[in-house]
Amino acid sequence: MQKSSIRRGATALVALSAALVVTGCRPGDAETGADVSSSTAAPTAPVRTPPASTPAATTTGCTADSLEASAAQAADRPQGTGTGAAVVRFTNTGAKACVLRGHPTVAGAANGSPELNVPLQVTPTGTASPVTLAPGGRAWVKLTFVQVQGEGDGYCASGSAPVVYPTMVIGLPGAGKHQVALDDGQFAECDGTVTATAVSAARPS
Repeated sequence: MQKSSIRRGATALVALSAALVVTGCRPGDAETGADVSSSTAAPTAPVRTPPASTPAATTTGCTADSLEASAAQAADRPQGTGTGAAVVRFTNTGAKACVLRGHPTVAGAANGSPELNVPLQVTPTGTASPVTLAPGGRAWVKLTFVQVQGEGDGYCASGSAPVVYPTMVIGLPGAGKHQVALDDGQFAECDGTVTATAVSAARPS
């Protein structure tokens, strides 16, 4: 009888061990009461992607077709009997804003013959900054020549002969070349040189 009781106790112990394995209990679970098999991860906040930024609109450079140019003698010019200095005005005749920048190229020319122009040596002065022209907006450059002296045909202080041009061809970076005539005479200058300001939003004197 004693051996039969031992066998029954051993069988019960084996059954209990098997039950523990099946339920997935681990040491310490009984003390804490935690159910390892049913634990879930905490919910996470949804990730929001910021909208793509829209690039700022850019203003294009002025084209030759969108500009109208004119010239007049400057009020502030060297003493003498030649042109001395001229102010060239550029007007945006287009329907959109555009940008002018830089120093001009300058060439003397006959009426209606810009292809026969004579380039002048340009000395740039002032800092070149972009100038935005709204439709109808204006910008200027000032050209200062070596002045013709004396009366009549005049003379050049250097000893060279004065030159007279009916028109000038003014070029701007990226904005083409523009032929202009003075509203009150012709361009008379010495030595084939000119000092030119950068494009400015303010009219020079």
